[in-house]
Amino acid sequence: MIYSNLSERESEIVRLLAADPVISVAGLSEIIGVSTVTIRSNLNRLAKKNIIMRTHGGGVPAFHPNVVARQMVLMAEKNRIARAAAALVNDGDNIMIEAGTTTALIPQFLLGKHDIRIVTNSTLILHSARTNPAIQVTLVGGEFSAATESVVGPISLEQLEDFHVRLAFVGTDGFTLSNGLTTHLVEGAEIVRKMTERSDSTILVADSSKYGKRGFVKVLPLTAVKKVISDKKLAAEAVQELKELGLEVILV
Repeated sequence: MIYSNLSERESEIVRLLAADPVISVAGLSEIIGVSTVTIRSNLNRLAKKNIIMRTHGGGVPAFHPNVVARQMVLMAEKNRIARAAAALVNDGDNIMIEAGTTTALIPQFLLGKHDIRIVTNSTLILHSARTNPAIQVTLVGGEFSAATESVVGPISLEQLEDFHVRLAFVGTDGFTLSNGLTTHLVEGAEIVRKMTERSDSTILVADSSKYGKRGFVKVLPLTAVKKVISDKKLAAEAVQELKELGLEVILV
């Protein structure tokens, strides 16, 4: 996650800028309780990390507000889930990673593994993947969606058809026993279906807040997934229901 290594103050600055892009340095200083000199220093550091773009008198997030908001939710849980997902990847593996704020964390936990090839539609992945020479990333083409930091559409689907991998890591906006995996975007649902089709095994990575929620578009039945990786806040009843479907459940 792009924001996972920020200090508490830096994270708060990003959150405030996402909520109000025209907020001034003085406004940030007053809310956070530090000097304007300190705020300017923080803004400059965030700009060097490509987290924000500096403007006259302040800054704006370098990513869509929806992405910023989602990355700020359950950050610790998402990191643990991504680490557990990365542990399933072997040296020499070919994998697919679907766009999402949790899935985008997986590459940063692949350090130490060798000869990993990733096929993805996630532009967020590039932030961490570019620093690991043992990872080869194929980013499919298509239409860029700023709200999800993803590439979608007919071109993406056509290019995914050219690959076959051992594991596909996918996310979801919500999942239930009756409706399976769901999302709010038709284009995103198409990507997940295609990645599932082109992999030996599909793994759902989703924090516990997603269970019981239902999005606009049905993506896959839960039986299309082999494993679910979530956090320990997932209700025991939900875990039992998932296991009764034949899914392996990993809680971290």
